[in-house]
Amino acid sequence: MPQRSAGLLIYRRTGGVFEFLLVHPGGPFWARKDEGAWSIPKGLVDESEDELAAARREAEEELGVVIDGDFEPVGSYRQPGGKIVTAWSVESDLDADAVRSNTFTMEWPPRSGSVKEFPEVDKAGWFSLPEAGLKILKGQRPILGDFLERQNAG
Repeated sequence: MPQRSAGLLIYRRTGGVFEFLLVHPGGPFWARKDEGAWSIPKGLVDESEDELAAARREAEEELGVVIDGDFEPVGSYRQPGGKIVTAWSVESDLDADAVRSNTFTMEWPPRSGSVKEFPEVDKAGWFSLPEAGLKILKGQRPILGDFLERQNAG
């Protein structure tokens, strides 16, 4: 069974235009990557955990703030590595510069015996649809399109 992940597509309207909050993963592997490296705030769903509860927990861990609002299901998406990401959209306007992520530890540099701590998310930013389409991981791009389809249908 593939791993399950859940996340939030956080959006706001600025001058009638949608902007999306994306997060950039912390740690040395992602340090020099930008286009195609950003993500919605998301993470693994615990075995007995509700997916929306997992999405909200992960967003809080990665952003350092509780996200409240009207959560709308967007869909489930198989990622290139096989993981399934389930996403909800929610309108919220938070300060991307105030994001404070939880951390993880790893041996760095590899085989050095030295363990270092890194933020799970090293930055967050608001992006227009064209910018978000370039920044977001390839496997998550359909989330943006499905969100817009639902907005236009409603």
